Amino acid sequence: MFKKKECVAMLLAGGQGSRLYALTTKTAKPAVPFGGKYRIIDFTLSNCINSGIDTVGVLTQYQPLVLNEYIGNGQPWDLDRVYGGVKILPPYQGQKSADWYKGTANAIYQNLAFINRYDTDYVLILSGDHIYRMDYAKMLKYHKEKGADCTIAVIDVPIEEASRFGIMSTNEDGSIYKFSEKPKNPDSTNASMGIYIFTKDKLQKYLEEDEATEGSANDFGKNIIPNMLVAGEKMFAYPFEGYWKDVGTISSLWEANMDLLGNKPVLDLGNQEGRIYSRNLAGAPQYVGPDAKIENCYITDGCEIHGTVINSVLGAGVKIAAGAYVKDSVLMGDTEIGAGATVNYSIIDTNVEIGAGATVGVAKERAKGITVIGEDVKVTNGSTVEDGAIISEF
Repeated sequence: MFKKKECVAMLLAGGQGSRLYALTTKTAKPAVPFGGKYRIIDFTLSNCINSGIDTVGVLTQYQPLVLNEYIGNGQPWDLDRVYGGVKILPPYQGQKSADWYKGTANAIYQNLAFINRYDTDYVLILSGDHIYRMDYAKMLKYHKEKGADCTIAVIDVPIEEASRFGIMSTNEDGSIYKFSEKPKNPDSTNASMGIYIFTKDKLQKYLEEDEATEGSANDFGKNIIPNMLVAGEKMFAYPFEGYWKDVGTISSLWEANMDLLGNKPVLDLGNQEGRIYSRNLAGAPQYVGPDAKIENCYITDGCEIHGTVINSVLGAGVKIAAGAYVKDSVLMGDTEIGAGATVNYSIIDTNVEIGAGATVGVAKERAKGITVIGEDVKVTNGSTVEDGAIISEF
């Protein structure tokens, strides 16, 4: 007989991440490296354990190998539990069907057996592609105090950006009376963060009804939430104040990395409150050569720097040769920048070689866009990668 869990988290990590282009050709978006020593999914997993939620189902689908290997038994996040812990939940063949996850709601529907295994009262639905710190226990307390059937975390956004999000219109008590998915003319700035708490029985009811509805998109934003509103269920917005960024685009991923830099960073990972955990192989200490120049950078284990690096984030094992120049860039790990090479305003994936004398991107002030080099690419000596190019092979 399994012991009851008050709240189980379901982490949606199966999206293709097509707007990250070359960075997700071989890797699921939640497994994309971030901030030198982390991967995007570290933030959600760390938030769970920091909030006292020790049972997490990770729903994978697209390019899951790296993500599954990275999560492993969950030990780095203290989620290696005999009962509960972190569990990988790929699509599987059941008695009635064998379907890929058709939408966010269908993905949860296919895993109701996992949820019910723990006799839980509440289900926390999360996304694996956001950078933020959050105490879900406070949100759960709010949900219970309101007697809510569904609580949706919201963040205030500028009105000019509101049309990019699902927007909640609320009464003074926080109850939701209107939900608009990416409205052209938003009447509120309460943007959904893609974080939901449902009372389990209500969630199961609406998932089952949605699954039986022909033509449904099987999506929380398009189907489940609107259906609950129409039915008059008790739905509340939970206001969140703090750093939160959806890193589903090249520009937002670059911006989030840059938010780590400076004397007073916008995102301070050195703050031990709400610590972010990750799986890291112990590497050698960084080595900075006598002629190296470094300004305002995040530098991870195993880096070896002989050239110039300015306003950049360097993942583990990055090597920068003498005479090389790197500025306003994110180098994700095990990458080599050859002698005399220049890298400007770029994101460089793992295991990349930039040949001696090569040029990647242009200065940020003159750039048309961020230049991106995908995993395992080798840029030949003396060659040029154009401003704003997205390269998955060279």
